[in-house]
Amino acid sequence: MQMNRKRITIADIAREAGYSKTAVSFAFNAPERIGAAAREKILETARALNYIPDQRARNFSLGRQLTLGFLLPQDLDICLANPYIVEVMRGLGKICQDHGYMLSIIPPINDSIYEAVKKATVDGLVTMGYLVSGGVGSLVDLMATPLVMIDGGKDENFLSVNIDEEKASFMQMERVLSLGHRRLAVVTLPAPTLTPKADDRGIVSRRLSGYRAALGKYDVPLSSVRFFNNTETTFDDGYRAGCEIMESGATCVVTMSDIQAYGIMHYLREHGVRVPQDISIIGFDNICPYRGEKKLTTVNQPAYEKGRIAALTMFDLLEGRTVESAPLVPFSIVEGETLCPPAN
Repeated sequence: MQMNRKRITIADIAREAGYSKTAVSFAFNAPERIGAAAREKILETARALNYIPDQRARNFSLGRQLTLGFLLPQDLDICLANPYIVEVMRGLGKICQDHGYMLSIIPPINDSIYEAVKKATVDGLVTMGYLVSGGVGSLVDLMATPLVMIDGGKDENFLSVNIDEEKASFMQMERVLSLGHRRLAVVTLPAPTLTPKADDRGIVSRRLSGYRAALGKYDVPLSSVRFFNNTETTFDDGYRAGCEIMESGATCVVTMSDIQAYGIMHYLREHGVRVPQDISIIGFDNICPYRGEKKLTTVNQPAYEKGRIAALTMFDLLEGRTVESAPLVPFSIVEGETLCPPAN
């Protein structure tokens, strides 16, 4: 069993080298304030004692943690199973690394986002898919912590890195309707919010607005669409929704997440339903084909670029630059193997 060893401190170095603790601190943090011979003696003593500077104490003295926090919308295991979120993390992490920062992954604590935010020891927070206002918004203000959202709501108090959600969902639905599909199933995202009640500024509402506009253009009543609103953004939840979708009579499934779509496809294939000949599917995200399924026709929104832009925006804020708004990220429709005209 390894015994706990006492950590070497600057007091130990000062005693061994024969200098004050202030002189030792100068040797490491302000060498211009101490003579060269004294600094070399102090550093030599530190090496002999195997001294490792306490970065936590240094960060505290600088008023910085040198860490950005990424607030997850779901439990860690769910998020890491979604390639879209993993790509966002990669973009965030690359910019953090370039700036000498760490990226701290912050899942909800006991299902509480408020607790997660309260306990976050970071210089800035990046959220994924949240509307930030109410209690958590007030907490962020009190903590004086800069915050940048990805796929967030329209909030004048916080910056959000988004695509044009209404336009993208309009084009997604129009692609389906233009092929002649009229019996539709729509699988939405959960609507995470950091407020006690949902409002209409979030990503789900904006995509639904795009769907309604496309349906109106083709004179398809909203009441004719079967909505699946209680599906988490996971492969397994998509798989579980597959049974109801198969029995719904829909000729096409429109999903707000590729990971859900691949779960649905897997269920349909296991039960002898051909995609797209029997049921077409269109996704949203453009992740790589998942678990051996066909490549989805989908909306491409570059997750890595979203993470990268969010981190760059955060460092602009941390370095005191004024940022009026985050740029819109471009998107496109990507043709795959899962969409064709209805059989009947």
